[in-house]
Amino acid sequence: MAKEFKIRTKNQDVFLRVQKGHFATMHSHTNYFIDVTTQKMRLSEAKAVAEELVRHYQVNTIIDTILCLDGMEVVGTCIADLLTKDDYVNMNAHRTIYVMSPEFIAGGQIMIRDNVLHMISGKHVLILSASVTTGKSVLASIDAVNYYGGNVVGAAAIFATVEECDGHPVYSVFDPNDLGDYQSYKPHKCPMCQGGEKLEAIVNSFGYSKL
Repeated sequence: MAKEFKIRTKNQDVFLRVQKGHFATMHSHTNYFIDVTTQKMRLSEAKAVAEELVRHYQVNTIIDTILCLDGMEVVGTCIADLLTKDDYVNMNAHRTIYVMSPEFIAGGQIMIRDNVLHMISGKHVLILSASVTTGKSVLASIDAVNYYGGNVVGAAAIFATVEECDGHPVYSVFDPNDLGDYQSYKPHKCPMCQGGEKLEAIVNSFGYSKL
């Protein structure tokens, strides 16, 4: 694996750990591995990510539920905490916000059980993901929220390559402009594979496994 390096922001607790190479995700091949493990699991970094994302929703977006993908529950809890503070200028003060994770079943579909249906049905739902590249997981979440009677108010991520999914805005802390030469390809159209360059690792929201 190539040496890891960091991309920093003005906030000392917000940075992106990346490695350059040839990596396979579930839906694509990319020339960067973007490691968001500590942003999801270390409280100081999760709080910093939440502070960056919450500004997009604090003034005029009602949020009842945060649907967390990719193990983003800690960040989701931090966002909910900020949005419900009494001294924070927002539309969610004094309101309860649910923080939940979807249950994936065969074929990548999402099921919402009866005991948690009230957290989605009739609620304003923010979809929170570690990264949004192809957008397939977010689209599946949008379909599920709509099916179960919820109202999607947008999507947020640490890293995203798209600005909208199914007409809903996607806000992120980082985007491809922060990497400069970031590329993502469909597996069967990957020029690195076509050029004989071996995959270095299989990557997903949990991390990477070297090949």
